[in-house]
Amino acid sequence: MPYRTQLFKRHKGNPLLTAVDWPYRVNTVFNPAATRLQDGTTLLFCRAEDLKGHSHFCAARSQNGIDNWEIDTKATFEPDPENFPAELWGVEDARIVWLEERRLYGITYTAFSRGGPCVEIALTTDFEHFERGGVVMAPDDKDAALLPERIGDRWAMIHRPATPSSVGAHIWISFSPDLTHWGEHTIILRARLGAWWDANRIGLSPPLIKTDEGWIMIYHGVRYTPSGVLYRLGLALFELQNPKNCLLRGDEWIFGPAEPYEMVGDVGGVVFPCGYTIADDNDTLHLYYGGADSSIALATASVKELLQWIKKHGRPECAAESWF
Repeated sequence: MPYRTQLFKRHKGNPLLTAVDWPYRVNTVFNPAATRLQDGTTLLFCRAEDLKGHSHFCAARSQNGIDNWEIDTKATFEPDPENFPAELWGVEDARIVWLEERRLYGITYTAFSRGGPCVEIALTTDFEHFERGGVVMAPDDKDAALLPERIGDRWAMIHRPATPSSVGAHIWISFSPDLTHWGEHTIILRARLGAWWDANRIGLSPPLIKTDEGWIMIYHGVRYTPSGVLYRLGLALFELQNPKNCLLRGDEWIFGPAEPYEMVGDVGGVVFPCGYTIADDNDTLHLYYGGADSSIALATASVKELLQWIKKHGRPECAAESWF
């Protein structure tokens, strides 16, 4: 059996959640952020798309992160274009990290503005009340996640800008003293060229995973085919104290669409994770992902095995360099 089917194991009950499970009318639910609350409850911050085509976030909670989901009876986080104009056409694809220093959750998400997708930040302690920070990365930018701790004296955010003038869409890092003002924008992982599975366009999937040997990045690559796109996942490892520095990058993808709920839907051929939780053993990774932009599924893996794989199959990347 090839190693890519061994690293991640799909849950036998997939898909975990679909629009049929929702207490109010939606078209699809997918691409959930994920976290474990202080009491151990798993919370998914699900992207729910209405029949207008606009998205909002709705929280689903489960004691074991697998079943018996309690879903909010109405939208948990709705677009607010009156006060935040960038949210005109919805909010999408959140990522959540626990900011221990601030004792709250930091949520990064894509706001679908008239000028294109851009990154916004919101803070919360309870997923009922939110402090919106507005746009922190201008269009076109998305696939953003904070690091859970400062690097030196600054916060860091991974994100993926893409403009018509760029050759490809690459993964960047930026730094901030206050989660509001961001600078020192640097490319840390480039989309490859040619026939690679991750050529031309890549992006961060869930937030980085901290290990003693570095930050593990699960990222998605997009391959264009005559029948459409394929979204698949790869691994990279970044230096712990200097996450601008990519230590290792795998050449091959390690998880891709194969099951019917991943191949057939509003956008077929897509696995797209935005969140994970780690079990009490500090090793078992629960990766929550969107299947075909139409459902929510779960795959499990071992953090130790992911690290072993990237150390065995990865190779050094060129040093990060500025785009400018």
